Amino acid sequence: MQTLTLNNGVEMPVLGLGVFQTPPDETRAAVTAALDLGYRHIDTAAAYGNEREVGQAVRESAVPREDIFVETKIWISDYGYDETLHGFDKSAAKLGVDRIDLLVLHQALPSDFDKTLAAYRALEELLADGKVRAIGVSNFMVDHLTALLDATSVVPAVNQLEIHPYFQQRAVLDFDDRHGILNQAWSPIGGITFYPGYGEDRRSVLDDPAVIRIAEARGKSPAQVLLRWGLQQGRSVIPKSTKRHRIAENIDVFGFELTADELKALDGLETGRRGGPEPENVTLADFGRAIPEA
Repeated sequence: MQTLTLNNGVEMPVLGLGVFQTPPDETRAAVTAALDLGYRHIDTAAAYGNEREVGQAVRESAVPREDIFVETKIWISDYGYDETLHGFDKSAAKLGVDRIDLLVLHQALPSDFDKTLAAYRALEELLADGKVRAIGVSNFMVDHLTALLDATSVVPAVNQLEIHPYFQQRAVLDFDDRHGILNQAWSPIGGITFYPGYGEDRRSVLDDPAVIRIAEARGKSPAQVLLRWGLQQGRSVIPKSTKRHRIAENIDVFGFELTADELKALDGLETGRRGGPEPENVTLADFGRAIPEA
């Protein structure tokens, strides 16, 4: 597995398994399959409700714990300095680990950004204490990042974003690049387009004729082409699947390269349509939920 070096020198596997919307009773088997197939990076979150099952699969694996990069996220309901420290305790206990490799704030909270800043300062404290190896953010836009950098001392190692050819967020990617923040793609194959609640007329990038043409020419699946597109642009990608054959397919992306023309064709598919919630609309009133104790 290839790795990327974060801005604090920590090595992170470039490709991981995401478990967003993976039911707890399917998570353990999916993570076990991924580790068996060569994955060494698992991405979960407190709000996913499956940290415990991720931890079980990690502990039961023949792969040594130190070889597995575990990433999780603090939900907005646990923002605030003391609340976020406790959020770490809950996640670490569910995962069954003493140290988390990458701990991320799941969203900005624009309506109470002081609480977001307090949460990030708690991450800085956890980093200084050696309880986490790296810290980051998710779904932070340029204005959120600017305010964060102005008020804190540790530059996030990662910004996890919705990134696929239909929604590329180039302004955020460029800002991250300038500040040494690694872009990490959730929904790297556009899977969010399949989820309910964000409009029934959304198209799947997997079915785009340009993607299919490249896949057929290369003897690859559309998903493999999309993952390769992200990897060749220097991003981390965390595709999600619960099916062993898809998990195997998604890691088989290191034996070929897309040409400059193929990359350009995929870049040209931008629609400007976000699949997930608008970051500015995330509020505790609408998105808050209690994260259970361990």
